[in-house]
Amino acid sequence: MTEHYFHLKADWPGNRNDIGTIHARNLQTKISIPQEMDGPGLGTNPDEMLLGAATTCYIITLAAMLERSHIEKVSLVVESTAAVDVTNGIFTYKKIIHRPMLVIVNEKDTKMATRLLLKAEDTCMISKALRGNVEIVLEPTLQVGGIEKN
Repeated sequence: MTEHYFHLKADWPGNRNDIGTIHARNLQTKISIPQEMDGPGLGTNPDEMLLGAATTCYIITLAAMLERSHIEKVSLVVESTAAVDVTNGIFTYKKIIHRPMLVIVNEKDTKMATRLLLKAEDTCMISKALRGNVEIVLEPTLQVGGIEKN
């Protein structure tokens, strides 16, 4: 068994509406509460970071699966949205919607590419970590050389 460790240091010098920082090997940024939640909205925030983790895990997993299946792609873009519910002052991260847009070269790869668009969500480790707590919805679009296949 191999374990990988990732490290992040957070510093929060003030109160609720102040600005902190995070530092990881490849990520250094300010953090604060988003404006939508009555914060200053500077830098990033936990909501964006969780959405970013889910989206980047999905797109990297899908790209690896396409490569292993020898499916040549023209482009792969994912736009994602997160829904956070606030009821009685309680914040709940409810849903992530991924909208992957995959353009492949060969028509013969359509069936496999469609399967992989869905399977990548099931195998992504961030999606697995969220499963049972956050609903993850896929709204994929597949094109072959500019011809859309929904």
